[in-house]
Amino acid sequence: MDQAQLSEALTRLAPLLAEGPATVEDVRRLSGGASQETWAFRLVSHDEDRSLILRRRPDGLAERDERTVSLATEALLIQAVAARGAPTPPIVHVCRAQEGLGEAYIMGRVDGEALGRRIVRDEAFAAVRPGLARRCGEVLALIHGTWLNDLPPLNTSFALDELERYEAIYRSVGAVRPVFELAFRKLRVGAPATTASVLLHGDFRNGNLMIHPEAGLGAVLDWELAHLGDAASDLGWLCVNSWRFGVYDQPVGGFGSYDDLLAGYHAAGGRRIDLDAVKYWQMLGSLKWGVMCMIMYSTFASGADPTVERAMIGRRVSETEIDLLNLMEGRS
Repeated sequence: MDQAQLSEALTRLAPLLAEGPATVEDVRRLSGGASQETWAFRLVSHDEDRSLILRRRPDGLAERDERTVSLATEALLIQAVAARGAPTPPIVHVCRAQEGLGEAYIMGRVDGEALGRRIVRDEAFAAVRPGLARRCGEVLALIHGTWLNDLPPLNTSFALDELERYEAIYRSVGAVRPVFELAFRKLRVGAPATTASVLLHGDFRNGNLMIHPEAGLGAVLDWELAHLGDAASDLGWLCVNSWRFGVYDQPVGGFGSYDDLLAGYHAAGGRRIDLDAVKYWQMLGSLKWGVMCMIMYSTFASGADPTVERAMIGRRVSETEIDLLNLMEGRS
């Protein structure tokens, strides 16, 4: 669907969104979003001029991976965690097939910045950075405390499930990388016992957080990898070195400390999680990202996706190997 077709479909939908006569203006595609389209537009009526965001599954996209949720499920999860007090974009409308937009939902626009490098480096965010790690812990506690009976069916995955999945992917390309081999072995031996399942965001990291330079964390974005599992996995993923954008001495997202993250999590009602559990999942997260980088490079090398982006991401495999060695030697 091109911009003109999408604008026409939004224009037809506008009276429903505004609950009266309305038009749609300034429809434009936003950057970002590897698997979903993101469009901004304005809904204009006689008494309102509202900025909205359309999140949409692209036409012709390959069949959804079994681990990703539908956009309708995403919208339900966002509403569920919002009811707990977690910061999310307000859901305005979940699109139906007859509306001509495909699989999609519309949400309110949240002001701020989601580019991780700017958040950890730009002077504009200097005032809010010191409080972000604690705030991330508080928000994760709210998300993890969501009542599961109110949620749609979701996959469940614990440490050994993740290891099995990613080792199968790793073996499928015939690679032999000594650091990865050692990491798989160490993580399998040290896998934590299965805990009570909680709702996990699945990709809670710097880059999926909308940060305002004055108000701080304004919204948690991109819920397509949400599932059930060990609460420590979301905390560990946030601490993976790849999401620090070069600020290596701030293990939480490039902006804070483990102590602040855990203090915020426990203060907001999250179950007691020790640092060793966070670092286990941080190591597993680094390994998973390394495997993902390796697969992206293989798609470039085979010609399946000859974009420079895939080649550049593939080069980051070596970064994850350094991260894994540091973690195995007791460094963050």
